[in-house]
Amino acid sequence: MKIVLTGGGSGGHFYPLIAVAEALEDIAKEKKLIEPELFYIGPEPFDRATLLEHEIIHKPTAAGKIRRYPSVFNVLDLFKTVWGTIRAIIELFRTYPDVVFSTGGFAAFPTLYAARILTIPIVIYDADAAPGRVSRWSASFARWIALAHPDAAEHFQKKHLDKIARTGHPIRKEIEVVAMEGGHEFLKLEETAPTIFVMGGSSGARAINEALLNALPSLVERYNVVHQTGRANLEEVQQVAKVVLRDSRYKNRYRAFGLLNTLALRMAAGISSLIVSRAGSGTIFEIASWGIPAILIPIPTEISHDQTENAFSYARAGAATVLEQHNLTHHLLIAEIDRTMGDPALREKMRTAAKQFARPQAARKIAQIIVDTALEHTSK
Repeated sequence: MKIVLTGGGSGGHFYPLIAVAEALEDIAKEKKLIEPELFYIGPEPFDRATLLEHEIIHKPTAAGKIRRYPSVFNVLDLFKTVWGTIRAIIELFRTYPDVVFSTGGFAAFPTLYAARILTIPIVIYDADAAPGRVSRWSASFARWIALAHPDAAEHFQKKHLDKIARTGHPIRKEIEVVAMEGGHEFLKLEETAPTIFVMGGSSGARAINEALLNALPSLVERYNVVHQTGRANLEEVQQVAKVVLRDSRYKNRYRAFGLLNTLALRMAAGISSLIVSRAGSGTIFEIASWGIPAILIPIPTEISHDQTENAFSYARAGAATVLEQHNLTHHLLIAEIDRTMGDPALREKMRTAAKQFARPQAARKIAQIIVDTALEHTSK
């Protein structure tokens, strides 16, 4: 059984592929199937080490990004996409998998187009409340469409509704359950202070970093603060934090990381009372699975509409509040953190809503759909 994975450009598109790959391996062992051969066809993967860890073979292709604003790069990337599609046709023909699984994004387009030409069965998954253009386009020839958000189905044509399943978001097994013990010792934080966990996304978020740094002297008087800055921002953030906390006797309550590894992420989530985060769909479902109240600060709509849709969809469920970036100041951030932390009943309500929003075993549900589709294709 050969399965091709495609999608990427960000961690939000890439890591669901890994979660589903883990579930495919589990199903194959449990049902005594031949271990699936897994391939990733697309541009440079977001996390090459994880591909190697799961023995997923990378077959490189190119993919151009179509921007929502006029740009000469749109023209240049069109040629890149055409070349990527030709490469994808060649790689798919050589591999000839039983099914292609896509998480969408511009990186998936060449592989999906090639699979359509070669009539290879396709299963697609979209994580956002407002599905992306590639997912909506590929819905017409996909065998199955898996969705994370309850609001996403309305964005597809009615004729596609009979092949849609709301599965939830595939989360890697290693981070689906937080570490409930040892977090304070691991992160060298005080056990007497509640912990606020600030996540700026895999690439960090400058606006969140700036607001937090301005708020930091006030926040550390009451809370531990664990801050994921983004790798590129870590050194700058640490230098500024050292200055703003220079005279604070609570400076040891702050810990900054570029990008938390799996263990540190589980430890940080395990001791957190509140999360402040961007609103990538993958991040939202991770927070929901942990059952932690959240304040979401989506990327502005003029840059990406997806996160705003995601944030308000989650907020409507009662699990989070939303601060829009154009309103974000350090005073507002402090006030919203204090308001949420000062109301135990509200946080309990948010925790309950988060758990209800999360859909466990999403990776396994999608993996089973892929296996069934692959076996059906093999038997023909």
